[in-house]
Amino acid sequence: MKKFKMSLLLMVVLLLLIFITACSSNDDAGGDTESDSTETNSEGESDSEGASEGGENWEGQTINVQLIGDFNMEDTTDPITGEKTKGLQELKVKFESEHPGATVEFIIMPWEGYTEKTQAMITSGEADVYQMPGIADFAAQGVLEPIQPWIDKDDEFSTDIFIENQMEGWMALGPDSTELDVYGLPFLGDARFIAYDKQLFDEWGVEYLSDYPTREEVAEKAKQMTGKNPETGEQNYGIWFRGDWSSAFTLINLAEGQNGQWGTGFAWDEIEFQFDSPEMQSGLEWLLEMQEFAPEGLVSNQGQEKWLTKDNNIGIMLNQGPGDTIMPAYAQGLGDRIGIAQEFKNDEGVGGMFAGSPITMAKDSEHKELAWEWMKFATGEDMQKYIFEEATGVPAVKAVETWESYAEVENLMKPTVEAMGTPWTPRYPWASSQPRFILTSEVEAALTGERSPQEAVEKAQKESVEWLENR
Repeated sequence: MKKFKMSLLLMVVLLLLIFITACSSNDDAGGDTESDSTETNSEGESDSEGASEGGENWEGQTINVQLIGDFNMEDTTDPITGEKTKGLQELKVKFESEHPGATVEFIIMPWEGYTEKTQAMITSGEADVYQMPGIADFAAQGVLEPIQPWIDKDDEFSTDIFIENQMEGWMALGPDSTELDVYGLPFLGDARFIAYDKQLFDEWGVEYLSDYPTREEVAEKAKQMTGKNPETGEQNYGIWFRGDWSSAFTLINLAEGQNGQWGTGFAWDEIEFQFDSPEMQSGLEWLLEMQEFAPEGLVSNQGQEKWLTKDNNIGIMLNQGPGDTIMPAYAQGLGDRIGIAQEFKNDEGVGGMFAGSPITMAKDSEHKELAWEWMKFATGEDMQKYIFEEATGVPAVKAVETWESYAEVENLMKPTVEAMGTPWTPRYPWASSQPRFILTSEVEAALTGERSPQEAVEKAQKESVEWLENR
């Protein structure tokens, strides 16, 4: 009996040795290539190495996703309107159900100070995916994963889903790049435009703004609507623009409308500012003229309190965005009262700041395959619809024009989508850096009479060049 057990044991060991040898020889013959890592899924289709990490292989993997702005995890109810807004929890459940075993956690931060907070997060490796308007700065630091290789190897993903110019707008330079490259995917769309109140135009007997107005047209109509409203007797103002936070971009757009520009270059060692150009000075002089037809408080973001109310007293609003115009207008029952015209364009039809947010992948992410899966999910219709219908944001995908929710606000969304296709691209590389705040400060100084327009643009140029040299 002992001999029989011993013989049986030897036979089992021998069979195991033969099986291991056969497997080893097969591996050696195939070589260590990507094609060897393909597997066959339940439908008989081959999965790439990245896709093979899906399903049960996602088990135990967690990615942290940083988002900026008006996002909430749980459903919320507006205390005034009673309208309910869905939270991110629903999308979290859907993504995790599509990637069994995986977990996605969100880190939500406000817009205030987002650049510094993002820098701290990425330095300490707190997240795998970031919403990153300041992509140019971070790509140059070498802390972001290049995305083009992920696009190239994923046959199921196409950048054709995005609205025109959205991919180009977020291209950036890496630390060793000589050509612009893809470091992110369009996530939160945005645009800048000129909004106006049709009712006030009608009451004053002024023709609506043209689709592509000049500054001369805007100035003329703003002047005509400043004073006592002929129908209501209330004081009206022809125009309003923010004189602090976004004033640098308003001024740059005025220069573009004169075929000027902010400067040239994209890499920091190639940038040449033109903040003191004749077009910039002329644009700032125009803003000072428009200040005469605006309510007081421009430099402290005041005077527009009645905008998007039934008692609105302002005719034209410069440098507006969809988030603070489209949904609020409809929420107040004013969707048909508001009109949208394009910002000032150069002779090639280009002008205005490229705005919004891309999503990027951290270079040091330990779960890049899962991070890529999230990036695709975030640019898919589920997440993009959520942005539009629940977070009062603007999608970056063409599919928006097929949604019922788009049809309900088409008169305002159609020109907004058009505006998204005609801004200056790629995004101003200094848009989230010190030159922006230098220029903003000088616009404020001119608006408050502290400096003349010429002195202001010359000082902005000098300080921005010095910053660039000492960067």
